[in-house]
Amino acid sequence: MSDLVTISTDNYAVMAKAMGIAGATVGTKTSNNLNRLRIWHSPIMGEEKIGNKLKKVEVVEGGVYRLELVDDDTSTYYYAKTARVRPFMQRYMLKRYESFSNVKDGDPKGTFHKTIMSDNLNTDLKDNKGHFNCGKPAGYIKDFKALPVEMQDLIKQTKRVRVVFGTIKLNNPTDDKGSEVELDEVPFIWEVDNRDAYKTIGDQFNIYAKKEKLPLNHYIMLKPSKENPMQNGSSFYTPIALVDLSSTIGIGEEDHKTFSSFLDWIKNYNDGVCAAWENIVQERQSEVSSEDMDTVDNFVDVELETNAKE
Repeated sequence: MSDLVTISTDNYAVMAKAMGIAGATVGTKTSNNLNRLRIWHSPIMGEEKIGNKLKKVEVVEGGVYRLELVDDDTSTYYYAKTARVRPFMQRYMLKRYESFSNVKDGDPKGTFHKTIMSDNLNTDLKDNKGHFNCGKPAGYIKDFKALPVEMQDLIKQTKRVRVVFGTIKLNNPTDDKGSEVELDEVPFIWEVDNRDAYKTIGDQFNIYAKKEKLPLNHYIMLKPSKENPMQNGSSFYTPIALVDLSSTIGIGEEDHKTFSSFLDWIKNYNDGVCAAWENIVQERQSEVSSEDMDTVDNFVDVELETNAKE
């Protein structure tokens, strides 16, 4: 599918698979430096002079969409309550965070297990730790409670991720100081891993599939996010999205380049995960425990003794 580098509106089936909606149910950067979207759950505080004193004030409220613009090794962050997304494609992956114990100051606190990206989750996916599916069993689990507690915990910690690639235009964006800025429409990636958000965005792609529309022909409008209060007094936010089928976006030469760049980015990412998988598996296979060596030695001794008697 990475060989497909141009967009054709005449072959819905082929393009739907490339854009990740062929399996949907009814009912321009090629490196890792791709701009990233997420919902920012906590307000950003700043200082404002009130009278003769500087006081802490909320300059960016919680629940806004945060766009990370990546330029080589630096990132700049911008925020907006609403946005306009032009989705080019979606992919799926699994992700699990593993915390380290007894971490020293300055050392990593954990690591992410991540699988390759695929256009569906109905297959085993290699991950960057030398396993499949981040260690989660494949297929339908008939009796979840019959599994060992450790496996139950691992499954609960493993998230389905809907990865959206497209271009985005923030409406009335601000920087992290709350100052208004001007931003162009830019390519981005959005890893949607919250369960409710996963369904919300998936519902929009299902609309494309049901109507046999290509995603990049129609915008998804991101409305102000929904606040979900938690028992500890804080909140988390989930997106509110709506596909706009009232107008059709034409496909230009730059769109072909962007589409090809996204496919290249996915291939580069998957190649990296597969390379990590291969290295770990080879290391694992080359390691022979002392118990295994003893078993082999005993087997050889028995065989030699048998041959000597013959």
